[in-house]
Amino acid sequence: MAGKKDELVYVDSKGKRVDGRKVEDLRPIKIEVGVIPQADGSAYLEWGQNKAFASVYGPRECLPKHSASPYKAVVKFNYRMATFSVPDRKNPRPGRREYEISKVCGEALERSIFVERFPNTQIDVTVELFDSNAGSRIAGLCAASVALADAGIPMRGLVCGTGVGKAGGKIIVDLDKTEEDAPDAVDIPLAIISNTKEVVLMQLDGILSKKEWQQAMKMGIDASLKVHEIQKAALKARYENVKGDDKK
Repeated sequence: MAGKKDELVYVDSKGKRVDGRKVEDLRPIKIEVGVIPQADGSAYLEWGQNKAFASVYGPRECLPKHSASPYKAVVKFNYRMATFSVPDRKNPRPGRREYEISKVCGEALERSIFVERFPNTQIDVTVELFDSNAGSRIAGLCAASVALADAGIPMRGLVCGTGVGKAGGKIIVDLDKTEEDAPDAVDIPLAIISNTKEVVLMQLDGILSKKEWQQAMKMGIDASLKVHEIQKAALKARYENVKGDDKK
């Protein structure tokens, strides 16, 4: 996949990327639901090399009490990366990036939940990344949304998403680490509510033309809906298994 010496071709003449995917293809995704018995809802997700556990507790009493809202539930989202989740050992203390991801993902999930039905309560959502390789915030967010559904919390729709951007002059979906490190790389974490296609998370790192932006958004939303189908299938499998166990 190389052109000139030391120059990497991110999309070749046949439309194939370095890892063999087409420009619109996602990395392999696997989701298991109900993996943490002590939680009200939980999910395990593998997305390419990314591996994440998500757990949900609540709605329950809001602590400290002064943080409660008489109008809605407060969504408290905690995103954490294990020290061994990246090649260079990470400081075990939460960093600025983790606080930022916790904030934007919590806001995205809150938009999808009927929080007005649970005043003066909190919903605790925790995502633990055990392996990280590009797109980890969206992977964690998608796992968390499935865990919320597993907890039986009423939602407007699942939050689904993907990364989309540019590498080697081509608009591509679900960038891996190699593509994120391209000289002209543009990365857009994107998440929507499945039923309404409302954008609840979107961040942009880089510059795109208007035409590239329009193409990226269409490809990103189309790919996000593919993720939604995987989420639905995982939830269906979970409750088909529960139903089968009840009959035994």
